[in-house]
Amino acid sequence: MPNHHPIVEQVNSLFDKLVEWRRRFHQNPELSFKEFGTAQFVADTLRGFTGIEVETGVGTETSVIGTLTSGGGPTIAIRADMDALPIHEENQTAYCSRNDGVMHACGHDAHTAILLGIANILSDAFKKEELRGTVKFIFQPAEESTDENGLSGSPYLVKAGVYDEVDAAIALHMCPWLPAGAVQINDGYSMANVDVFEGKIYGTGGHGAYPELGTDPIWMLGPVMQALHGIVARKVSALESAVVSIGQVQAGTASNIIPTEVSITGTIRSYSPEIRDLLASELEKAFSIVQSLGGDYSFEVVRGEPALNNHPVINRWLIETMKELYPQIQITRRPFGMGGEDFGYVSQRLPSSMFFLGCATEGDIQRDLHKPIFDIDENCLAVGAAILSQTAIKFLKGEVLPINHNLEVQTFGS
Repeated sequence: MPNHHPIVEQVNSLFDKLVEWRRRFHQNPELSFKEFGTAQFVADTLRGFTGIEVETGVGTETSVIGTLTSGGGPTIAIRADMDALPIHEENQTAYCSRNDGVMHACGHDAHTAILLGIANILSDAFKKEELRGTVKFIFQPAEESTDENGLSGSPYLVKAGVYDEVDAAIALHMCPWLPAGAVQINDGYSMANVDVFEGKIYGTGGHGAYPELGTDPIWMLGPVMQALHGIVARKVSALESAVVSIGQVQAGTASNIIPTEVSITGTIRSYSPEIRDLLASELEKAFSIVQSLGGDYSFEVVRGEPALNNHPVINRWLIETMKELYPQIQITRRPFGMGGEDFGYVSQRLPSSMFFLGCATEGDIQRDLHKPIFDIDENCLAVGAAILSQTAIKFLKGEVLPINHNLEVQTFGS
């Protein structure tokens, strides 16, 4: 049945523009902290909408912040990320990437186009004096990668005060494992803490023909690897979410030389702060085994983005809006996995929620995130813009359940 909700009709009337924007971004992808053309286009487009104050270069050189306000009232932020990935696109579409080796393989082109559509819709609503309060449209650079300080875009914007005095923040993410327009949403921890570890095993090294004259860090590597791979299975409850993966093992220079050290690096993923701390502690214990074998070790954990922690009250706003706009919508309630998302810095600071929006191309092969064949069914663009627009409108009108700031959000599985 056709849906005649005013917001759905308004978004549908913008559909061609949403597709045009998304394809423009897709053709001109830019890497993290280098989104100069994207930021310029976004800022210029926002300036064409009535009443939006545009700021650029806040926190990072390529950020764009649009603000709509009527003065008093609550404040809601809607965030989209703008950066692409260092992937060579293999699709043969008319809107394929023009930047060799750079591709929007995670849907940030869609996120950015959707937020421009939302800004257009809400600008009209403010112009008609239908809303009271403030909306901040946050076009964030560098979600995919970090700089020399080990930081992505989100913590820079948080530190710069972009989210100060914001009462709630909402966002979405493309979801290629669900059909276009379907939704996945979860209360509490929904994406992982992302940490990186590096451990080194030290021995004396020596001649490969005379191993008895020294200590061999490669021999010590065996029990360390056993211990590392046993942490999740034997030290973490099966009800908790945890991953330890080793990505690199480096040692040696020649076949007849026992090296003096072995370097091991990997990733640590978790949901709860307690498990995050436990994993780091158990990893160091695993490396300390070498001291009983005549060796020594060093160990370091570099903490990345915190877990995405979706506020259940904001999820209720979103779900009620989804059902209001699209009564037959498919809603899946489960976490999004052990990937990282730097919107977690925002959810750590204020009540926030992100949902995953189905974008699978019907009857096609699986076009997963971060693959060179990633693509979307563009019909999802209107659905995402409608859901976030209407949620913001209901929030500003006071038509949603108040946020309980003292509500404790439990880890999935706890």
